[in-house]
Amino acid sequence: MPRIIAAFLLTAICFTSFFVLADFGDKSATPATPNAQIVPIAKQTEFTALYREIFDRLASRHYRGQDIDDELSKRYLTQYLDNLDPTKSYLLQSDIDEFMQWHTRLDDLAKRGDISPGYVMFNRLRSRAISQLTLNIAILEDENHEFDLATNETIVLDGDKRDWFSSPEQAQIFWHKRIKDAMIRLLLNDKQADKSRELLIKRYQNQLKQFTQRDSQDVFQLYVNALASLYDPHTSYYSPRTSENFQINMSLSLEGIGAELRVEDEYTKVVRIIPGGPADLQDILKAEDKIVGVGQEQDEIVDVIGWRIDEVVDLIRGPKDSVVRLQIIPAKGEAIGSTTIVAITRDKVKLEEKSAQSKILEIEQEGKIYKLGVIEIPTFYMDFEAYRARDPEYKSTTRDVFNLLRELRAQRVDGIVLDLRNNGGGSLHEATALTDLFIGNGPVVQIKDSNQRVSRSQRATMPAVYDGPLLVMINRLSASASEIFAGALQDYGRALIVGSQSFGKGTVQDVSGLSSGQLKLTVSKFYRVSGDSTQHRGVIPDIEFPSTYDIEEVGESQHDNALPWDRIHAVPHNVSNHLKRHIGPLTDRHQQRSRDDPDYAHMLSQLKLNEEWAANDTLSLNIEKRRARTKLWDQELLVLENIRRMKKGLEAYENVEVWKKSSADSDDSDDQSQKGVGGSELNENIAESDPMLQEAGNILVDQIALITPSNKSHIVQLKNKVR
Repeated sequence: MPRIIAAFLLTAICFTSFFVLADFGDKSATPATPNAQIVPIAKQTEFTALYREIFDRLASRHYRGQDIDDELSKRYLTQYLDNLDPTKSYLLQSDIDEFMQWHTRLDDLAKRGDISPGYVMFNRLRSRAISQLTLNIAILEDENHEFDLATNETIVLDGDKRDWFSSPEQAQIFWHKRIKDAMIRLLLNDKQADKSRELLIKRYQNQLKQFTQRDSQDVFQLYVNALASLYDPHTSYYSPRTSENFQINMSLSLEGIGAELRVEDEYTKVVRIIPGGPADLQDILKAEDKIVGVGQEQDEIVDVIGWRIDEVVDLIRGPKDSVVRLQIIPAKGEAIGSTTIVAITRDKVKLEEKSAQSKILEIEQEGKIYKLGVIEIPTFYMDFEAYRARDPEYKSTTRDVFNLLRELRAQRVDGIVLDLRNNGGGSLHEATALTDLFIGNGPVVQIKDSNQRVSRSQRATMPAVYDGPLLVMINRLSASASEIFAGALQDYGRALIVGSQSFGKGTVQDVSGLSSGQLKLTVSKFYRVSGDSTQHRGVIPDIEFPSTYDIEEVGESQHDNALPWDRIHAVPHNVSNHLKRHIGPLTDRHQQRSRDDPDYAHMLSQLKLNEEWAANDTLSLNIEKRRARTKLWDQELLVLENIRRMKKGLEAYENVEVWKKSSADSDDSDDQSQKGVGGSELNENIAESDPMLQEAGNILVDQIALITPSNKSHIVQLKNKVR
């Protein structure tokens, strides 16, 4: 499972992740050589009382109760070892056997505040890692050592699919293969052999430096968070150093690129792009991209594979208008490990800077043109400062959507598509208020706390603004407030939900101070008016689209110890069944189109190809075979593209080079296109650029044709005020 390293909280219902925002100066890496004798890290005496304080807080305030017993002790040990060495790169099976002495004792030691096992295990890992990294550097510095890149050897990098090393000799064999794999990756990305060696030496020196610089506070936080994560993945302890970063980033007004990051194995991975941030506005970084290097302006790219998340973040942060260059493995090219460099101009990051936007989507069916309004809602934002100051023009999601509905009414649209894809949440108040625009009076969400008390105070209180044909799009990155909104419209039968299963973040976190540092823990859980939780399962669409994100990697259900899905009593609400009985016919029409439409079918073929290639976790250590694999990848993509073109009556591309040049020219042309009303491109071809949105429009038109009387007016009297 992915390992998420501690993070910052937006609101009670946002993702828990690491935001790249503030400037802590230039953090250029400097090599470090370990001392001949590494002094073990010792626990600090004050940590005993702090550990007891955290232990008691978890037991008394967390939403999930835990029996403090031998079973918890076993899980605690497993989790800590997984956090220590997630890729099984350093520890030996003999180490694991020795650590089993605490298999059923960690619960009893925790009650006494005894954290000594955490330090013993960490010091063993640190010793193994320093020895191994030192040996790696020596091998690479040896000019007489040659790497055989014409071998028939293979390697499996995924630690979940390997056992712990049975001996030091087995560890050396694995690491020699791993160095060869790293060399091949660099050579295939146009690095010279000598430069590849230099870069790998720097990589291992930097990792060595990190291990030598770890201190007692680092070990304590790691050990405590292994326990905290047993409660749920959003519960964590922040040391005083981490708490300082937490407080800095709560404001969301400092300079950076605007991305949520996490550590997955040795890579820094993009979880989500923050709406309104530079990475979003410049549209050159995507969710699931892996960052492998960071450079300032035109300085040399610093390799960051294996770095701690906070140190990577320090490199990426910087002052407004400065440029950071990121070397990334794009998500779409991960199957072959190719890298590219993107440059992002840092700027201020505020969620409210990117507002809801609208555009017109025209769909032709049976000789008739339907005009649909598409409203993209990137997040549930609200300018709380302006609201508290009683500014009548304060910005919020609900106010902006209200105004867009008014504009779309003037354009006499036939229906509305609300696009919540990649919307990671935001203000619960805004989720409720936005629901109020579409359902009229009634409850929106139920909230149950750790004492089993249920609150139903979040309600829609006014008549609906829009009562016409409505469709909501979601995907795997639609979370929290998005799920509350989409779930409410689905429960009321107000809108058809299409897309892929949502994230499943249905919990509320609270941050409280400790005698040293802070503790973030889960205190409540969201439930829909139907009684279903949004936690773990998320919102299941009425009509399902393929997921562009791997549901085996992304989503609440993929986190260890995530709170389960469950149900409570439904709350009385008015349910319309007029959409439900048409889901079958609408699905049939969608499936027929998905087979016949060239652009949609092409998207399905690309996703299937990605899935097939990603399933192969055994890599050849023969550079020519790897080079041939890269060429085969491009060739298979070209075949799919030419199938699409021929179905559309277009001329097929002669070869990969012609195709890539044409794509590059097309991208340059798109960059020069002028913007239309609502921020949409005047020459945008939705069918090609976003086949899912095009198909959502087709489904909404089907819905209109099946259900809606031709003479019905869809935009009713607008309210004079929006909350």
